[in-house]
Amino acid sequence: MVVRIAPDLEMLPPEPRAAFLSDDAIDILSFAAQSFEEGVRTALITLVEIRGGAARALGAQMAVREDGLYCGFVSGGCTEATVAADAMIALDRGLDRNLRLGEGSPFFDIVLPCGGGITLAIHVLRDASSLRSALAGLRQRLAVRLLYHPGMQALSFEAGEGASGWQGDAFVRSYRPKPRLLLAGTPMEAGAVARVAAASGYAVSTIEHGRALSPVELDADTAVALLFHDLDRELPLLEAALASPVFYIGALGSRRTHAKRCEALRQRGHGETALARVRAPIGIFDKARDSRALALSVVADVAWAHGSPSPSSER
Repeated sequence: MVVRIAPDLEMLPPEPRAAFLSDDAIDILSFAAQSFEEGVRTALITLVEIRGGAARALGAQMAVREDGLYCGFVSGGCTEATVAADAMIALDRGLDRNLRLGEGSPFFDIVLPCGGGITLAIHVLRDASSLRSALAGLRQRLAVRLLYHPGMQALSFEAGEGASGWQGDAFVRSYRPKPRLLLAGTPMEAGAVARVAAASGYAVSTIEHGRALSPVELDADTAVALLFHDLDRELPLLEAALASPVFYIGALGSRRTHAKRCEALRQRGHGETALARVRAPIGIFDKARDSRALALSVVADVAWAHGSPSPSSER
């Protein structure tokens, strides 16, 4: 007679499951820091090597708790549960570890759709101070960096810009502030653009009539879109944007309107290099006949400009 003993469900490890879906750095770091501070053992996972192709960029991250809850992505979504399960082993042992997936991995049953391979560094958090420093900097719209030191199984924080990657024995994960869109214009058109931009993950701020732009608002991770049909109202805002490092300046109007705009700016002392920064007619569509088409056109144009190679493209 065979006696079957039912497994003790309380002894089984919890199944990994997504707490929420996001690849936003602030969401991931906040989840990790808050979980750790609540007394829940937590790991931060970072993509530190790519072999061949990969769905995510170097430095992509996840945060995983001992109870199996996780957030973030290090691939296209096909391996995150496996990664979380491995991170839970690291948390149980209290030791950092590396995980190789895809090409060069010991897991022959895990094949990445892109056909390449990745290496992930699983860091068991021992304090949250570096995470909190990075979050504070990002909320002040500053570029920051977290350095992972495998030999010491530790994280450290630095302010400043740079690319993500290995620097000596440390892996540097660089972060930039969330891209922001400053909007000014008629309520219908500006409102439509604001809704699409917010849904696309941009921080959106509307410039009220008569308000001047502050240099503090105009950083290298900010775009300015002017949706007026009034050249006199847009000129002070245009001049403020041109005097700043914003990555995008766009203005509504026909080519004839833009010719008048450029002439007015020349009379105010702006040269051709400055004028070339103004994208007009705004958007990727040659002609947008309604507010919804205009919104798609403008946000796509901003996204293209933000993704093009530049000092502000590291995310």
